[in-house]
Amino acid sequence: MTTATQIITRQHIDAFQRDGAVLIPGLFRDWTDVLIAGIDRNMAEPGPHASENQRTGEAGRFFDDYCNWPRIPEFSDFVMKSDAAAAAAQLMQSKRVQVFHDHVLVKEPGTSKPTPWHQDSPYYFVDGEQTVSFWIPVDPVKEASLRLVAGSHLWDKPVLPTRWFSDEDFYASEDEYLPVPDPDADPDKYSVLEWEMEPGDAVAFHYKTLHGARGNRTDARRRAFSLRLVGDDARYTERPGPTSPPFDGHDMQPGQTLREDWFPVVWQG
Repeated sequence: MTTATQIITRQHIDAFQRDGAVLIPGLFRDWTDVLIAGIDRNMAEPGPHASENQRTGEAGRFFDDYCNWPRIPEFSDFVMKSDAAAAAAQLMQSKRVQVFHDHVLVKEPGTSKPTPWHQDSPYYFVDGEQTVSFWIPVDPVKEASLRLVAGSHLWDKPVLPTRWFSDEDFYASEDEYLPVPDPDADPDKYSVLEWEMEPGDAVAFHYKTLHGARGNRTDARRRAFSLRLVGDDARYTERPGPTSPPFDGHDMQPGQTLREDWFPVVWQG
């Protein structure tokens, strides 16, 4: 069996560092069935953060939920037993890797709702340059694939986060944030990365990389599992308002590494 760390090449690492995103075909192909079982369990037993992202009259279903890996055995197995953490260490060039959280995103057939353009980092209470999300579809994906703006992880200012359901600003203060750009309206200004993907392929991207996805207007499901990990330089930071995920009662102070009893170290080199 080929391990994930054997699949990742120097070219993958360079592309991740340069563009903030890279496609790695087949990275988690051996885990597809496990992730499907976990997604099925998550949808049957939603957690407290589960959301239905449709307004009245919008077609289809856009379900998402996060922070379920400790209670869903299939996700726990993937976090603790797969090569995801070791692969993350390679891409981030980090000597240690901690779990931040998991995220399930399901767009059923005929779903018109897109995933809005956003960066993950402004929603989170963690800051640093050694961060990575793995976006792993468990269905073949074409039109509803992840879309990412190359190099946006290097922008001087973060993009203002918004609420997916209402499109309202997530924070009241906008002084330190860029307005949400529309790469489709100005294609000459932005380099959008987008790939057709097979089950078990992965896009690895930085928390500060601008990304989104179209609606799923096909007659096939689009189920994806994301795992968010952090490396050596990740530190707790405060935002202008409540963060998502909230992780209430964590008791961390700005500048601290994430507490290991909540965010376990899953790889150390």
